[in-house]
Amino acid sequence: MLYSRVLRDLRWIAAGIQTILFEHGRRACAPWRPKIPPFDKRSAKSFVRTNERIRAREVRVIDENGEQLGVMPPFEALKMARERSLDLVEISPNAVPPVCKIQDYGKYLYEKDKSERAARKKQKVITIKEVKFSVTVDEHDYQTKKNQAIRFLGDGDKVKASLRFKGRQMAHRDLGYKIINRLIMDIGEAGTVEFMPRMEGTTLHAILAPSKKAEPAPAAPRPKAAAEASGAAAPQTPGA
Repeated sequence: MLYSRVLRDLRWIAAGIQTILFEHGRRACAPWRPKIPPFDKRSAKSFVRTNERIRAREVRVIDENGEQLGVMPPFEALKMARERSLDLVEISPNAVPPVCKIQDYGKYLYEKDKSERAARKKQKVITIKEVKFSVTVDEHDYQTKKNQAIRFLGDGDKVKASLRFKGRQMAHRDLGYKIINRLIMDIGEAGTVEFMPRMEGTTLHAILAPSKKAEPAPAAPRPKAAAEASGAAAPQTPGA
């Protein structure tokens, strides 16, 4: 009995050792694979070929002063760029033939990044602010929410006016339409209706967008400045 137990334990130990050796050998024999960095869409989109990376047979070359040098093989254009201690940058790869410019690549990246940041600053992010009403809203709450909507529209944001019906209030949907239509009328020229009131489930909502502001009229010249300009332009009579 004792002998059989010892024999069984030895078999388990031998099986474990065999499994460990097998796993170790498989890992040791496995081919080495380099780690591939994650793909970055932004870097791929902003990739620009320069110097020896330009693979086109012929390119149209523009020098650092903006003058066209004609169509030539890339190695000739690169030779001209090296003589001027500059780089050959492919600025229009989709053209036939591709357009390359002789310039400083570092300065090109700096100006490109600067223009992209300026464009992002000019972009206006429009958000949707929600103003909630109820069928039983009183006059004070209505005026408060209306003023909020006007302030949101003045800040350049869109406004979603929503009204939710509860229980038996679904039988009086006309009251909800009256509240939302009243809000649209009270807002007036401060906003324009992008989506008219409509039902989605138990919620009635409408979306208002800020109205386009009129361009400011050019400032009229000051009377004093206009008089000085007319006096300077008046001819002087001899003997005066």
